[in-house]
Amino acid sequence: MGLGGISVWQLLIVLIIVVLLFGTRKLSGFGSDLGGAVRDFKNALSNDHRSAGDKS
Repeated sequence: MGLGGISVWQLLIVLIIVVLLFGTRKLSGFGSDLGGAVRDFKNALSNDHRSAGDKS
C-alpha cells in the first residue's frame, strides 16, 4: 500500500493523465514558477528575520 491506500500504479496513472492534459512544457513552467515563489518566500522570511533582529 502507498500513501493513504493509494498504490504506486494509481499514482502513476494520475501522473500520466496530468502530463497528457497539461503537457510537459506547462508542467515545467509551473514547476519553475513554484520554485521561484518558494525561493522569494524564503528570502522574504530571512530579510524579515534580519530586520527584526536589528530592532531588538
